Formats: sequence, structure tokens, C-alpha cells
Amino acid sequence: MRIIVNGACGRMGQTLLRLIAQQPERYTLAAAVDPRGDGETVLQSFDAVPQADIIIDFSHHSAVTELLAYAQAVNTPVIVATTGHTPEERALIEAAGEKIPVFYSGNMSLGIALLCSLAKKTAAVFPDADIEIVETHHRHKLDAPSGTALMLADAIRESRPAAQNHCGRSGMCPREEGEIGIHAIRRGEIVGIHEVQISTGTQTIILKHEAHDRALFADGALDAAAFLQGKPAGLYNMDDLVR
Repeated sequence: MRIIVNGACGRMGQTLLRLIAQQPERYTLAAAVDPRGDGETVLQSFDAVPQADIIIDFSHHSAVTELLAYAQAVNTPVIVATTGHTPEERALIEAAGEKIPVFYSGNMSLGIALLCSLAKKTAAVFPDADIEIVETHHRHKLDAPSGTALMLADAIRESRPAAQNHCGRSGMCPREEGEIGIHAIRRGEIVGIHEVQISTGTQTIILKHEAHDRALFADGALDAAAFLQGKPAGLYNMDDLVR
């Protein structure tokens, strides 16, 4: 499988490049792309990028317009593994899925996919419980709350369609009926910790996932790349991968 890596100079891009290089029997690097690149080993744009079987994006949310324009122009499936997209950018991603296969997820971990499923099921079993999501990441992370925390909230909302996100608390802000509290912590070099707290008047259920190595997200992206081969145009996510 020939792969274009977008965001090649970032932490996740570097991790993905390393995994591709370690498995030459399965993967070939068609091109590495990043505006911070040297123009030779890492290209600065999609100009003159060779044809590939898949594009994997671990860049910045603002790069999605150029990314999707290129992917649609060359009819190449794309995995958007970047977080922090605006509503307008998410609309672009959804529109691209009408023309090419697009895999979009705020977290590429199979473990997080399982956590989303468990959170949704638990919220359904305890419809009146208070739910809080706490996410912790390294001090360099730019967006908050994390894409994964929002994924978890979306999964819970499948059981509670009227629930609204409440991000952070400060001052006089009593808990609203049915809200989903979301809290972001930034410290050290933590890869990622996500915890869902579901509390009734008599008990609390805590669901937690902790990432120990960024390689798990790159592994998930490569699994998604294999999954996307031969798929028709559409918008896919981790639920499709783990079914």
C-alpha cells in the first residue's frame, strides 16, 4: 500500500513514518507532506506529489481544505485523524465523503472505540445519571476539549439526544439537567487519558482509557487505511472498523 503522510513533521506524523518504514512488506511511503518540510524528503505542499493508494492526515485542522481538495482531485481515499475542526471544516469533510472514501475520527485507537461503545451503553442503562468526561493530555496540545472527549459525548448523546455539552466550570454554574460535563487538563508529556464518570445517587461507574504510546494511534490509522481499500465513497469512522 502506497501512503501519503500529511503532517509529516509533527509528533504523530513522525511516529507514522517510523511504523511505515518498519513494515516495508506491507507499506511504501509515496510522499511525506508538511509546510515545515525541507522540500525534498518532506514536501511543503501537494504539488508534484506522486499517486498513492491512501492519504493519512495527522496535521492541523486548518489544513483540511487543501487536503480534501487534493484527495478529491486525484480520487484518493483519505484518513482525517486530526482534531479541532470547526463546524465549517467538518462540513467540508462530510461533503468530501460524498465523492471519495473518507475515514474521519477524533481518535484512531480501537480501545477508545470500545470506550465510546461502553459509555453509550452505560448512559442508556442509567438514563438519569450525571455524566462527566475528564480528558488529560500533554502540555503542548492546542485544542480543548480533545476530539476524543467530543467523540465520547457524541456517543453518549446517541442514548440522550437532548443532552448538551458543558465545557469546564467556573463561578456560579449549577449543573443543568441532562448535561454532559467535559473538562480538559494539560500537564507534562501525557499521551492521553480519557475518563467517563457516570453517577447516580447511589453509585458511580468510571470508564477509563489511558494511552501509553502514540504508536497506538498510528497503528489504528494503518488499520483504517487497510479497511478503506476498495470501499465506495462515504464517510467512515471507528465504529465501521470494529464492527
